[in-house]
Amino acid sequence: MSKLPVVSGQEVREVLEKIGFEFKRQRKHMILFKPGAGIVTIPKHRELDRGTLRGIIEDAGLTVEEFKRLL
Repeated sequence: MSKLPVVSGQEVREVLEKIGFEFKRQRKHMILFKPGAGIVTIPKHRELDRGTLRGIIEDAGLTVEEFKRLL
């Protein structure tokens, strides 16, 4: 497994927007949507836990390497 970078929720949002996800709403979590891929929920934290980040990457249909390239 590839090592995950340390990123904030906002940085993850920016990466997902690069691949076509649209920001829908925010309270404590950011909700993004992409037709065909579905909904991804991102906590609004300064630093995401590795397990949380890995789950978001998987939900978005990316690999860790693809995510790191998009950062």
